[in-house]
Amino acid sequence: LADIERSFASKAEASRFFSTKGYEYLQENQPDTAAYRFNLAWVLDPQNPDAYRGLGIVASGRGATDEAINLLTRGLALDAKNSLLLSDLGASHLIRFDQTKKKKDLTTAAGLLQQAVTQDATNAVAWGQLARVQFLQEDYPKAWESVHKAQAISMAAVDFGLMAKLPDPQGKFK
Repeated sequence: LADIERSFASKAEASRFFSTKGYEYLQENQPDTAAYRFNLAWVLDPQNPDAYRGLGIVASGRGATDEAINLLTRGLALDAKNSLLLSDLGASHLIRFDQTKKKKDLTTAAGLLQQAVTQDATNAVAWGQLARVQFLQEDYPKAWESVHKAQAISMAAVDFGLMAKLPDPQGKFK
């Protein structure tokens, strides 16, 4: 750690660097290396919310939903308006709802995802996950609104499962 610290102007700068590297490794599908980088980021600066977000993403990818929720919650405590943390935490509660069918998780997911899109209306993942929540709540017209908002930003965020319950009122998807 001492060698790392000497290479940067501050521990916070080093922590940001390793968080960025962690996300790069996630994109390259190297979760173990990413986790190592996020842990370095956390050790260098326990106040870096990106370190917790990254560790939460890794935990979620390993199926450790409760651990992911705990890590993302810790990150959100440091940056309460971070749209990415809000959407990841909302998605994690949605995963837990899928596992347990507890309405509390669905309600929590809905609130977090609504906050995420309020903080950043261009967060396509949050719109896509919000559509899924609305679908599960059987609010199909709202779900389609959210699908269209996600689609306008990124097609990768669109879940086409909604079409089984209600055809697209705008006719964009068949």
